Amino acid sequence: MTTAPARRQITRADILDMTEYASVRTGRRRALIEVKAVRRLAVGPVATFYFENYDTMWMQIHEMLRIERGGESQIADELAAYNPLVPNGRELVATVMFEIDDPVRRNAILGTLGGVEHTMTIQFGDERVAGQPEADQERTNARGKTSSVHFIHFPFTEAQIEGFKVPGQQVIVGIGHPHYGHLAILPEITRAALAADFD
Repeated sequence: MTTAPARRQITRADILDMTEYASVRTGRRRALIEVKAVRRLAVGPVATFYFENYDTMWMQIHEMLRIERGGESQIADELAAYNPLVPNGRELVATVMFEIDDPVRRNAILGTLGGVEHTMTIQFGDERVAGQPEADQERTNARGKTSSVHFIHFPFTEAQIEGFKVPGQQVIVGIGHPHYGHLAILPEITRAALAADFD
């Protein structure tokens, strides 16, 4: 049995009205918990990579519509905001969050991590894929304090895609900032799930 190709774009036709969404929301959220668990990777003590796909962004858009209740006029903005985070078939896309509950500690740590969004990599074999921050806005301010949330694209060459897809390939996700240098190995179940993001 062949696997259906991953979907690359969320269209207006994919958006449910809120009554219909309410009827499927519990089941979709439950199914997505399992999907997201496989696509999550902690890198160091406070950073987590959440690798996005069509399903995670479909749910995000619907949740925003449910919360903000902007109706039809809101839909185009949500599609424009979240479609760029659906992998295009030649990349992986991660939401990277620095998750620190205490606000004082969070501000102190983020204040030392200016430019961290430019230090994220995926490595395997002899290959190193450098992350590229989403260009929607600057995530490090003039004082050198970074945001707690970053959207990172990892663009792959054809050869890198084929290397990543090799079963059992060891893949290392890293952050190389001077004040936050950490590496984590992707579990095989995660590597296999992310390999499906490629064409």
